[in-house]
Amino acid sequence: MSVINVAVSGAAGRMGETVCRAVEGAEDMELVGRADPELGVALDDVLGDADVVVDFTVPDSALRNARHCLEAGVHCVMGTTGADFSELEGVGEANLFAAPNFAIGAVLLMEAAKLIAPHMPECEIVELHHDRKLDKPSGTALRTAELVREAGGNVHQPIHSVRLPGLVAHQETVFGGPGQTLSLRHDSLARESFMPGVLLAVRRVAELDHSPTVGLEKLL
Repeated sequence: MSVINVAVSGAAGRMGETVCRAVEGAEDMELVGRADPELGVALDDVLGDADVVVDFTVPDSALRNARHCLEAGVHCVMGTTGADFSELEGVGEANLFAAPNFAIGAVLLMEAAKLIAPHMPECEIVELHHDRKLDKPSGTALRTAELVREAGGNVHQPIHSVRLPGLVAHQETVFGGPGQTLSLRHDSLARESFMPGVLLAVRRVAELDHSPTVGLEKLL
């Protein structure tokens, strides 16, 4: 069995720590580096040993980190939201995969929203996250809104964002029509909910036909 060498950028953060544990628990992966300013380790310090870098840092550094990976020939799985990765098309020989949400349930919510939108186009989105989340609205909410609009829906503005301690990641997408409403809700109660999607992306990123590829639904 081929082993994938994985480095984690943002390894000292809550998501980064969870990704590190998930990689260490995967039989087909080896954790070869932990990059984070709190650890005194820069991203460039771990690129030499890695086949894939998983990045969960902050929006301000997401594009820069992805570019460093691609230019070094290292595939990148990007979980940091709030950046437009389209400008990295054609950069380097490696692939970039980015997802606003790695939870399978959240991806299924977005797919269901696409089916509903043509029939019940009026839509409101409420997203709720922990108080340390920097981007607002969340990448998941923005991606949901984009998909609903593409399917013919009308997403009311503003998207409602809640930031409170005790929350992890939650979203309710509500459609309304004459005499009825239809609500979709997804709740990530622990960060482990994102790990099956992250590991799937690590396993598949080298096979992508197009880089960057955005959205976990492309891998399901």
